Amino acid sequence: MFLAWFLHDRLGLIRDGHVLLRAASIPLLLVVMVVCQNDLGTALVLVGVTAMVLVFAGMEWKYLVGAFCAVVPAVLALILLSPWRRDRLLTYLHPAAHSPAGSRAAFHINQSLIAVGTGGLTGRGYMEGMQKLFYLPESSTDFIFANIAEELGFLGAMLIVALFVVFGVRGLRAAYRARDPFSKMLAFGLTVAILLQAFFNISVVLALVPTKGITLPLISHGGTSLFCTLASIGILLNISRQAE
Repeated sequence: MFLAWFLHDRLGLIRDGHVLLRAASIPLLLVVMVVCQNDLGTALVLVGVTAMVLVFAGMEWKYLVGAFCAVVPAVLALILLSPWRRDRLLTYLHPAAHSPAGSRAAFHINQSLIAVGTGGLTGRGYMEGMQKLFYLPESSTDFIFANIAEELGFLGAMLIVALFVVFGVRGLRAAYRARDPFSKMLAFGLTVAILLQAFFNISVVLALVPTKGITLPLISHGGTSLFCTLASIGILLNISRQAE
């Protein structure tokens, strides 16, 4: 919301490095505050949303490349200096070297893959999942997609993915059809924020990225996350209605 407000009347100046630095200052402050709470996953989502909104507003790619080169060493330092993050990265890079019983870092992802694998095509059946009862950690939040895959199978999991794709198409459609720059960037940013969370959550469950604590929007249990997501969708609906 800050980026949409700050940039809506400065689109012609987005190529100016000073304007770009001012635009990124508040998101950068929020990222630092989140990192200080030991939540690197959410910080990366904030960085991704900020970068994509700035690119959508017309930022030159050279600034994006420069920011990427600056962020990567910082992220690597945060990972290597933290024992649990380092273990998660090593588990992701060398999964065969870690057994379910021999590594606490590998326990989460191994149990998640077992849940996904046992679901098969159609799943065990609704409420019939076994992993959530004894083994699968955070089965109602971070790893709820694994629980869905076990109970509803590949078809049920793909239905969830398809729903997020439909949401993304509708959100981006609202962004491109919005009548003013503020609404365009706000709709784009909110859509990207929700889709990035879904992407990271599903990717973690399937071991496509290292394990991190990101909820699945609209699916994971939680009060604040659900409230903010629904509020974002309400804003998107308003922008979409005005654009029609």
